[in-house]
Amino acid sequence: MTHDPALDAFFEIGVAVPLGAHTFDADGIKAFARKYDPQPFHLDEQAAKNSVFGGLCASGWHTAAAWMKRNLATPGKAWAGEGPAPEFGPSPGITGLKWLKPVYAGETIAYSRTALSHRAIASRPGWRVLTVRAEGIDSKGDKVIEFDSAVLVKVD
Repeated sequence: MTHDPALDAFFEIGVAVPLGAHTFDADGIKAFARKYDPQPFHLDEQAAKNSVFGGLCASGWHTAAAWMKRNLATPGKAWAGEGPAPEFGPSPGITGLKWLKPVYAGETIAYSRTALSHRAIASRPGWRVLTVRAEGIDSKGDKVIEFDSAVLVKVD
């Protein structure tokens, strides 16, 4: 729960921040799958065509990793060049991960984050837990991925 209006503004609580987009091409889908999720519908067009998906699609983990890359590349407005940047620490985890729709080869996903809340960490003065909602939207406007992610942030 948030209690500090200045920090609410700093973290942009409730503001959807666009993070940019990623196009999932067939070669990228297969390369990711070979390393991390070698299921036939991520590796082979014919196997994918004959699967429940009906075509080559990206691993859900690939769609999540693309969000993370864009998230890290997009600083918050409040600290982008305005004074000292906060120090980001580890993430205590994610909740509510949902892969809502397959992402097929050739699809472009637009990613965003919305800060939901922040709270102090009693055992770590100056550190807070920031929770954000992550989303990815396809070219038809359909949500393909969502999850809530927490991260430790030092602001004092």
